[in-house]
Amino acid sequence: MLFNHRILLYIYLCLLLPSFVSASDVTLNFRQTEISDIISVISEVTGKTFVVDPRVKGKVTVVSNEPMDSVRVYEVFLSILSVHGFTAIPSGAVIKVIPENLAKSQNSPVLLPGESVEGDMLVTQVVPIKHVSAAQLIPLLRPLIRQQGHLVAYSNNNTLVISDHANNVRRLLKIIRRIDRADDKDIEVIVLEHAIAEEVVRIISTLEQKKAKGAKSTTSTSTIIADERTNSVLISGDSATRLRLRTLITHLDTPIESVGNTQVIYLRYAQAKDLVNVLKGVSDSMTQTTQKKQSNAKETVKTNIQADESTNSLVITATPAIQQNLQAVIHKLDIRRAQVLVEAVIAEVSTDMARELGVQWLLYGAEDAASPFGLSNFDNTGTRIVDLGSVAYQANQDRNVTLPNIGAGAFLGLGRFGSSILNFAVMLRALTSDTNTNVLSTPSLLTLDNQEAEIVVGQNVPFVTGQYTGTGAIGNVGNPFQTIQREDIGIKLKVKPQINEGNAVKLEIEQEVSSISRSSQATDLVTNKRTIKTTVIVEDGNMVVLGGLIDEDLQQTSQKVPVLGDLPIIGSLFRSQSTKKVKRNLMVFLHPIIIRDAASEKFISHDKYSYMRTQQLELKAQGLPLMSASEIPVLPNLDDFLTILPGDHALSPKELEPELYK
Repeated sequence: MLFNHRILLYIYLCLLLPSFVSASDVTLNFRQTEISDIISVISEVTGKTFVVDPRVKGKVTVVSNEPMDSVRVYEVFLSILSVHGFTAIPSGAVIKVIPENLAKSQNSPVLLPGESVEGDMLVTQVVPIKHVSAAQLIPLLRPLIRQQGHLVAYSNNNTLVISDHANNVRRLLKIIRRIDRADDKDIEVIVLEHAIAEEVVRIISTLEQKKAKGAKSTTSTSTIIADERTNSVLISGDSATRLRLRTLITHLDTPIESVGNTQVIYLRYAQAKDLVNVLKGVSDSMTQTTQKKQSNAKETVKTNIQADESTNSLVITATPAIQQNLQAVIHKLDIRRAQVLVEAVIAEVSTDMARELGVQWLLYGAEDAASPFGLSNFDNTGTRIVDLGSVAYQANQDRNVTLPNIGAGAFLGLGRFGSSILNFAVMLRALTSDTNTNVLSTPSLLTLDNQEAEIVVGQNVPFVTGQYTGTGAIGNVGNPFQTIQREDIGIKLKVKPQINEGNAVKLEIEQEVSSISRSSQATDLVTNKRTIKTTVIVEDGNMVVLGGLIDEDLQQTSQKVPVLGDLPIIGSLFRSQSTKKVKRNLMVFLHPIIIRDAASEKFISHDKYSYMRTQQLELKAQGLPLMSASEIPVLPNLDDFLTILPGDHALSPKELEPELYK
């Protein structure tokens, strides 16, 4: 009778598996057995739980002549999977069995530096490279990686990432340790005769950086340093690198071919006209020293220094020795100056409260009387009660009433008019006024180190300073005029920063906040003015308070009729009271930021630009009445507004129009 191989395997497991489990060792022997059945056996022997991918199929043959424990059984199982193109990846409490070509995207174990495991388990290890370039190891190690493995170099920290079976990773680590060794590096000192050491180092460093960037490697095999005191260059590295750098330095350290003793030096950052006086003082001192040493010289070259402002260059005529010394001074002075971004925060909170309560009386005689014979009128209430009497008189006569200007507030009036004996009127006025002001201003200003800058945000308000009106011969007005003086009202910030040693900034500040007051008690406009003038030292990025004002003013005014206003109960009918409270809180804060390079300047500028564009986009999303979304202006996107190439370098005129430079 013929039995299916699955039935045979089942009978075999039923007979032998109890002895496997009870004993400490197991002997594996399979011939053309389905891999799924073998996974079931391994699960029983090792006690592990497996999740098998449907694509894991095939027949397996295993021949063993010695018993093995559960650990070695699992290692044999991993070797079986590796031979047939599968792998096992631990994932929590289970082990996933999948094809090797899908293992890269799974959560394979990541080993720490110096940690290693044995067997055919798929692992990932990060290997730091100390002495050689990680990118240079890729062509050497790539043929040793399995087809399903992964090998990549990360240039930023010079490391390798290897994903393969554990045994193969261990073999690769041995190879890397033999290659990653420090070479013997000698140091050479090259004394320059004509060139400036710092300038030579800058040129060679730029070339080396571009070369490393083109090779996609940031690990440099050489070091080059300038010694300013001896005007020499120190280089270290292997013999081939030192020979190449020495050749470049020798080529750069050559005298400049010039006609006579005159040279033209183009400046990059400094102003030519500002350097002339400094260089003339330095050259005079050098000339006197040279003449003392060479008193027997037959002819001398007179030093002459001129500035060409159109090209921002210096024209220097001097001996070669003085020329070299002056170039060293120019190199020190012609540097990029740092900038300072000054951000100010001006916060003012003020409260103005007023309370008014008053009673006024008016007494008339007969109904045809033209004016009253008794009244009480208080100027702090702003009520013209005589006009009320006129209104009442007009109402009794012809009903043609003209309402007077009686001011703001709540009024209650009583009275009697038309009597032949006595007419009267009484007016009660009550007023409560609350005014709250919250002003927040955040002016910011960017300027060069030790350069004064000013920003003004406000209005130019006219103030009447005088007026004249003349009369003609017949009494007509002739040639009237007024004199007006305009002044800036708003926020003014004037600052002069000076960067000290380290990150401290000395700031000379003049801060002014002015506004037009709402008070109407003056004959012309009234302005509120807050001014601060001080000098402070602030660390880069810190915030300092310049000054503040906390003011609270309480005014109480009481007007009353003599004797009647002092009566206990009815005295309130003959009094007028007003109370006014004004409270002001003002603080000015300052936040300086030092900008030393173009990257920081770009970051801050783009951040401010993005903030303004975000505000405009939010306004556009909300929409405006009677206006479509397309009519709301929005700043353009920076990627569309700026011309940017790989490396964030803008196109030069020569690259934009190459035909003009042929």
